[in-house]
Amino acid sequence: MKENFIDRLERKYRRFGIPDLMRYVVAIELIGAIIGVLSPAIYYNFLSLNFNAILHGQVWRLVTFIFYPEIQGFSVVDILIFGIMIYLYYSIGMTLERMWGTFRFTLYYISGVVFSIIGALVLYIFTGLPVWPAGFEYINMSLFLAFATLFPNEVFLLYGIIPVKVKWLGIIDIVLLLVSVVMQIMSFTVLGFAGALAIIISMLNFIIFFVTSKNTKRFSRSERKRKTEFRRNVNNITPMYRHRCAICGRTERDNPELEFRYCSKCEGNYEYCSDHIYTHEHVKNSQ
Repeated sequence: MKENFIDRLERKYRRFGIPDLMRYVVAIELIGAIIGVLSPAIYYNFLSLNFNAILHGQVWRLVTFIFYPEIQGFSVVDILIFGIMIYLYYSIGMTLERMWGTFRFTLYYISGVVFSIIGALVLYIFTGLPVWPAGFEYINMSLFLAFATLFPNEVFLLYGIIPVKVKWLGIIDIVLLLVSVVMQIMSFTVLGFAGALAIIISMLNFIIFFVTSKNTKRFSRSERKRKTEFRRNVNNITPMYRHRCAICGRTERDNPELEFRYCSKCEGNYEYCSDHIYTHEHVKNSQ
């Protein structure tokens, strides 16, 4: 099976994956919600992706824009919908991390953040609109679409009652996204074209995933889980060795420069390192 670009990245940079990334995402979403309830102006004045402010030195906005306040009120309905949304995306994210592995999932999510920034920059360059009014919106949409692509027959309970296969919800999301892009283009304005391009760029992580995921989709969730557990168990196995000193217990893995010899005067197969081959007490079997 041919190795693609993402596979090569994973093989080389696997250690940079962030375990349980969705826990941090949920924490960010909660902080954003608190900001939205207390004072949304705090976000737009100091944290949002505002390129006018960024170009004047407020570079932290390239990161803090993810604290977008999903709710800006304290009604029971707003809080309930927000809680369901957070739980849904947390579950989807954790499932994808188990499916893909930590590195691949981290790359997918962080690339979504980067593409959102690029999309906002394109919009700013062509229209002069400085603020990108979104945080994880397109990133979470790409997360859901990836889940729908991998597990099309999973069933969600719409409104907690109506069973719907996730592939249909994914198709609806794609249709709505395409309609939004087409409507932007059909406005025949610079703002419309730039807006459509910004949306497409913001979804590039899913588009790239869709193109490069043919090999990944061949593995079921249980198969991927078994592979992950096997890799973890292999890493925990005590390293094998060929030589071990009967006195100090060192092996060639402890020091590749060590030399080992069997002692002809010891009764039995006793091997010693170069530090103990001449200084050990010979083993004699009792009669």
